[in-house]
Amino acid sequence: MAKKGAYPIILKRTADGYYVEIPDFDSGTQGRDIPEAMEMARDAIGLLGIDLEDEKKELPEPYSRKIVAGEDDIVTLVDIDFSEYRKKVDSRAVKKNCTIPYWMSVEADKIGINYSRVLQEAIANILGKPQIIS
Repeated sequence: MAKKGAYPIILKRTADGYYVEIPDFDSGTQGRDIPEAMEMARDAIGLLGIDLEDEKKELPEPYSRKIVAGEDDIVTLVDIDFSEYRKKVDSRAVKKNCTIPYWMSVEADKIGINYSRVLQEAIANILGKPQIIS
């Protein structure tokens, strides 16, 4: 599911940084400074969002919950591309077995072909996706 969004967050100053309220996801996080707090909010939204997708649940719409901010709080938006976020955090390797003709294996071994890399490149090409080779 390719979905992008910009969700409101509320930054609340604390003694050691910022607490971040994420109303649409009924969640929160924190950071030492504003840039870190915003990055932590993006991570929290991304993780919560892909969890909802995996559970076949709808993502909340931005501003689906009331924003309640104090006088000194900062209300801003954090953008997220759930597809890109999933690629970032969910690109762990999985083992797949495949079968090729014996002669092909012998010839490929002679020149030192990396089977995993070749398979990843081929699948990425077929899917029309950028290559994420690890």
